[in-house]
Amino acid sequence: MVERRFSKLFQKGSLFRLAQKYQPVGNGEPAGETDEERELTAIEQEKEVTALPPKDACKCHKEDLAKSLHVDLQTGLSEFSVLQRRITHGWNEFIVDNTEPIWKKYLDQFKNPLILLLLASALVSVITKEYEDAVSIAMAVLIVVTVAFIQEYRSEKSLEELNKLVPPECNCIREGKLQHLLARELVPGDIVCLSIGDRVPADIRLIEVTDLLVDESSFTGEAEPCSKTDDPLLEAGDLTTLSNVVFMGTLVRYGKGKGIVIGTGENSQFGEVFKLMQAEETPKTPLQKSMDKLGKQLTLFSFCIIGLIMLIGWLQGKHLLSMFTIGVSLAVAAIPEGLPIVVTVTLVLGVLRMAKKRVIVKKLPIVETLGCCNVICSDKTGTLTANEMTVTQLVTSDGFQAEVSGVGYSGKGSVCLLPSKEVINEFSNVSVGKLVEAGCVANNAIIRKNTVMGQPTEGALIALAMKMELSDIKDIYIRKKEIPFSSEQKWMAVKCTLKNQGQEDIYFMKGAFEEVIQYCTMYNNGGIPLPLMPQQNASYLQEERRMGSLGLRVLALASGPELGRLTFLGLVGIIDPPRAGVKEAVQLLFESGVSVKMITGDALETAMAIGRSIGLSNGKLKAMSGEELDHVAESELSSAVKNVSVFFRTSPKHKLKIIKALQGAGAIVGMTGDGVNDAVALKSADIGVAMGQAGTDVSKEAANMILVDDDFSAIMSAIEEGKGIFYNIKNFVRFQLSTSISALSLITLSTVFNLPNPLNAMQILWINIIMDGPPAQSLGVEPVDKDAIKQPPRNITDTILSRALILKIFMSAIIIISGTLFVFWKEIPESGTTPRTTTMTFTCFVFFDLFNALTCRSQICCFSLACRLQFLLCRSSSNCVKSIAAEQRK
Repeated sequence: MVERRFSKLFQKGSLFRLAQKYQPVGNGEPAGETDEERELTAIEQEKEVTALPPKDACKCHKEDLAKSLHVDLQTGLSEFSVLQRRITHGWNEFIVDNTEPIWKKYLDQFKNPLILLLLASALVSVITKEYEDAVSIAMAVLIVVTVAFIQEYRSEKSLEELNKLVPPECNCIREGKLQHLLARELVPGDIVCLSIGDRVPADIRLIEVTDLLVDESSFTGEAEPCSKTDDPLLEAGDLTTLSNVVFMGTLVRYGKGKGIVIGTGENSQFGEVFKLMQAEETPKTPLQKSMDKLGKQLTLFSFCIIGLIMLIGWLQGKHLLSMFTIGVSLAVAAIPEGLPIVVTVTLVLGVLRMAKKRVIVKKLPIVETLGCCNVICSDKTGTLTANEMTVTQLVTSDGFQAEVSGVGYSGKGSVCLLPSKEVINEFSNVSVGKLVEAGCVANNAIIRKNTVMGQPTEGALIALAMKMELSDIKDIYIRKKEIPFSSEQKWMAVKCTLKNQGQEDIYFMKGAFEEVIQYCTMYNNGGIPLPLMPQQNASYLQEERRMGSLGLRVLALASGPELGRLTFLGLVGIIDPPRAGVKEAVQLLFESGVSVKMITGDALETAMAIGRSIGLSNGKLKAMSGEELDHVAESELSSAVKNVSVFFRTSPKHKLKIIKALQGAGAIVGMTGDGVNDAVALKSADIGVAMGQAGTDVSKEAANMILVDDDFSAIMSAIEEGKGIFYNIKNFVRFQLSTSISALSLITLSTVFNLPNPLNAMQILWINIIMDGPPAQSLGVEPVDKDAIKQPPRNITDTILSRALILKIFMSAIIIISGTLFVFWKEIPESGTTPRTTTMTFTCFVFFDLFNALTCRSQICCFSLACRLQFLLCRSSSNCVKSIAAEQRK
């Protein structure tokens, strides 16, 4: 429609003047060419512009790239070119193909096999003119589908509110002017300017950079920002090596740059992941599969019994219409119309309880799925960790060691000397104070509202100074000069002087140990510089290697009057540490039979360090790289990934491969993640869990469940809910089926032995209505058992109707049938059944069934004790009914 509208506009020549004024670069005008021909030529040239793959664009010189995209690097695109390209390439956004209207989502609720079965029984009731039954069944169905629809709709709305972020914007050069635009308006060939804090709006080939650092953790899992350049590359490796390309959705941490848009919308790398995600179908949940199977089993069982009753009655010469009416009543009674209601209400209550714990569940059955989840695959950066670089250890030049508590950039935490655990502030320990001072002064980062503006590594040093109450110390210095960090020299330094004092200049340096130590001739010993000896140098090197083996990024710090005469101050170890509560959650998952696997794009050392610190596999870690994964044969993949707890250097396709392999081995897989690189795996997993705050929009779209506060430990609550819900559903099924089987068996036995029917059709339906009421519903909303989390995950091959449950159902049914038939036999007069006889039988049946409800409250309680209790209660009720009958005879 958009294309048609624009085409008409061009046909009318309303944009002709734009076409004349803004000719694409290199478009000569042949003499004698008419205005209409020039317009058509301009349109044809614009149509030839295509999005460029990053691996092709990275090898082009900027002039060649500008020529192929028909853009002037100084003035940018014209409005005419933008409009033409938008017709071809569309808006810079993603279109979800499967968006459905509300009415269709509502009608989809009727696809449940049990719901269809109930509608069929309502239709039979209408045919047999049992209108009251038809209305009650129809009302039950409407309540079920409406409650389920409303809850899922509310979850979707909650998610929309979560995603209502400020629309991404950008600075773009068009017609020679710098314009502030919505990111969705970009087209291939636009010139975009990037600065610190900007979210990259499209795939961009850089043409100018100044100290540009980009956080690509949402794509690669790497916590450390990537340094970018504008030089063309000789060869294109994988996406993580394209140093002159920035990708949509990544974040500019430091510096500034300018580049040409080479891919928008679905033609970007973000779009490639989005298309992969859309292609993946969300698997049915185990509960849905169990309910579908149960519905079919019950239908088959009920209609077999009903057919048998009608056949026997017909052979015995009984009135066929009467037997058909009894059969239909039994069908309605046997089909558990209360089951969908109980399941829905139980799931809704679970969803509401989860909402109070700041967890959004998008689909009702998902709540139960985690109850049988036996493998959780988790992304590292931003999920198990907070994606906030933090100093965790420091070692001074004179041998003091300290550990640092607190995660992130809030400044909360403390610095404790080891092994005494003494908390130090400011310069209470001179050596530690001078080390922290150097890290704070040789720094360009700023922390505002717990967010770092600049390099995360420098932000970690500022946060360390905040914990030491030294964050303002840089204000006493005047910076005269900065020698910026480069990948070649691997250090940065600043030249400063103290304010209001005429003292000599002082340099502060930070960087890689092997580089910084070359500029040092002294080491600090309690504030006194001493000559640096080879033995000190060797001990520092050993300490640096020790910290590096723990997965820490190690920075060395020094200060002094001039480069080459610096005093070595010590080492700091920085890492993106685990979130609070993650270690405890992983341990509890392990104890309850759930294995946790970490999948990250990060390096082996960092991944193993985090794995050890959170207690993966009780410290017995086995790692596998994405490259190794590619070389494993498909037939061996399931067994290969089963015993691996850490996957490193992985791509989105590797994550998908791991999920599929685990599912192929019969596992129910949960996947947690926050980045674009997690989206495909989140969609294909049995349950995808995304982070609400740190998560990208595409990850939240793919997931089934959102942790609003990014609290990984909230998964424990979800698993507890899932297990509790399934146990409650089993309790209800036990009660419902024992009731239905008792009613069916009473009529079957009386028909087989040619006895009068102990219950009439209306009484059977009343039993059905009463027993589907408060007793049955209350079983579905029992509080979650506190020990549920410690139970192992249920096997998905186990149906709701397990052998143990069937035994309990038949035992309850036998007791109810025996007691009811005994009362019926004792109360039936020689002249045949009377209203009084059926009423007594009906009352006895209801008494027995109410006591049955009490014994169905738990699956865990002793079975034999429950049976004895039920039998005792049934005897009591039988005696009670007989006493009433005796009084009535008098």
